[in-house]
Amino acid sequence: MLSVGYTIPKKNILLSNGQMRDKVELINSCKTLASKGYNLFATRGTHQFLELNGIPSTMLHWPDENKQPNTLDYIKERKIDLVINIPKDLTKTELSNDYTIRRSAVDYNIPIITNARLASAFILAFCKLDIDDIEIKSWDEY
Repeated sequence: MLSVGYTIPKKNILLSNGQMRDKVELINSCKTLASKGYNLFATRGTHQFLELNGIPSTMLHWPDENKQPNTLDYIKERKIDLVINIPKDLTKTELSNDYTIRRSAVDYNIPIITNARLASAFILAFCKLDIDDIEIKSWDEY
């Protein structure tokens, strides 16, 4: 992922984790992030889920809500280092908000992950290894 331009987040991660199975899949990764000192920001449902599981997060409102703090403002102001956005369903509101979050992340060059397993693997990898511990190797060395 680093080879295609992803960066290891410095401190702030936005989570909008869709369906319950996606939230559950990311629970250990979120605990690891919190223990490593990352600030977690989450949309309402994800924030409530994290709170129920003893993981601190700050709730951000959806882009279409005229409330603060808002996900769109945090992305535009580059307060977010990584976006994990997994759509919940195909309702118009959900699709519109998720699209706006993902489109804004791309526009502001913020890495985005839309798959719970990939997000979990990436999080566990950068929490386990320091960037200085990663060597560049040829394929033959693996």
